[in-house]
Amino acid sequence: MIRYSYMPGVTLRDYQVDALRRMKNGCILNGGVGSGKSRTALGYYYKLQGGEINSDCYVQMINPIDLYIITTARKRDTLEWEAEMLPFRMSTDPTAQKYSNKIVVDSWNNIHKYVDVENAFFIFDEQRVVGYGKWTKSFLAIAAKNQWILLSATPGDTWHDYIPVFIANGFFRNKYAFEKQHVVYSPWTKFPKVDKYINEGPLLRMKQSILIDMDYKRETEQHHNWVTVDYDKYKYRSVIESRWNPYTNAPIKNSGEYCYVLRHITNENEDRLNMVLEILEAHPKAIIFYSFDYELELLRKMFDAAHYPYSEWNGHKHQKILSEEGAPRWVYLVEYLAGAEGWNCVTTDTIIFFSQQYSYKIMIQASGRIDRMNTPFKDLYYYHLKSMSSIDVAIMSTLRKKKNFNERSFAPMFANQDSE
Repeated sequence: MIRYSYMPGVTLRDYQVDALRRMKNGCILNGGVGSGKSRTALGYYYKLQGGEINSDCYVQMINPIDLYIITTARKRDTLEWEAEMLPFRMSTDPTAQKYSNKIVVDSWNNIHKYVDVENAFFIFDEQRVVGYGKWTKSFLAIAAKNQWILLSATPGDTWHDYIPVFIANGFFRNKYAFEKQHVVYSPWTKFPKVDKYINEGPLLRMKQSILIDMDYKRETEQHHNWVTVDYDKYKYRSVIESRWNPYTNAPIKNSGEYCYVLRHITNENEDRLNMVLEILEAHPKAIIFYSFDYELELLRKMFDAAHYPYSEWNGHKHQKILSEEGAPRWVYLVEYLAGAEGWNCVTTDTIIFFSQQYSYKIMIQASGRIDRMNTPFKDLYYYHLKSMSSIDVAIMSTLRKKKNFNERSFAPMFANQDSE
């Protein structure tokens, strides 16, 4: 069998090669957004199957085992992984595949379909095995019978986030065994709440043994600007005092509705919209992230009136960025949950966060859309619009602590309604 060819060899950057050398079965490849985790993961699989990295010419693998990649629905649908496979001469299309092994790319929603697969290699992209739900149970079943690695930009905030990976690596038999040795629960709450973790030394050693950090030195510099805008204080205070929803003309039922109404009042203010136009004067090409449909309607109305070109990515529209058509100025309106990951843009240096996101991880993913290795910009600008309303201040404070905002903690007066 001829293993060498005149085709270009597979190349990785020095920090990716360094990570690859330290990787092992069951590890978490930890790299920031845009660090090339996908390419490094494929390089690890390729090397395990007999390929050679950074050689002068392409080296064929030797009877490679089946490869399964579990990723987000967005990355699956945009064929991002297929593009990453090209230098490795691999494809999910059997007719374009150089080898006879099976390659599957699917979403976390379908992970249960692969619990019976054996003797294959799994790449779990965008770590979703937090908690102990159906995805985690499927992950544990797969990990017990196959080789696997996890990819993550934010691997875990608490020890509970690592429980599934610890179990999959054989450090604990189950969740109960972990909690018995390392968790003290508060005796004063109606629901399980961790009071503290104990005997953390062994946990640190376990984490260090599986967490592979990518030493990625970014050539870009992110400039985050927290821009204060006004809000309707009278309307806001009225809702706090009356607990009445002015949009439905009915009493507020729970903490989720309470936070939604306060955010609606805060986000719809004209000063926030005017600030967007002011930022666009300095940065005429920008991505704008928003949270709710009413924000999209406000932005559409404003840009239509200003004759400012825009396109959208949300649950209803998947339009292209207007930079692809050579527009001298444009905005791309992106809903957080639909477009925080799985696509890149190197034709702008600016993102405007019209409203804040509850999840720190989603905000980091969204920020990474323009912070790519191939961007021509050195300085990247992020504008976080926020008011001095209590809910905006609380969300901002939580995100700065790299935590997720909790509606129940913000509105404890609705505890009884939330539990019904």
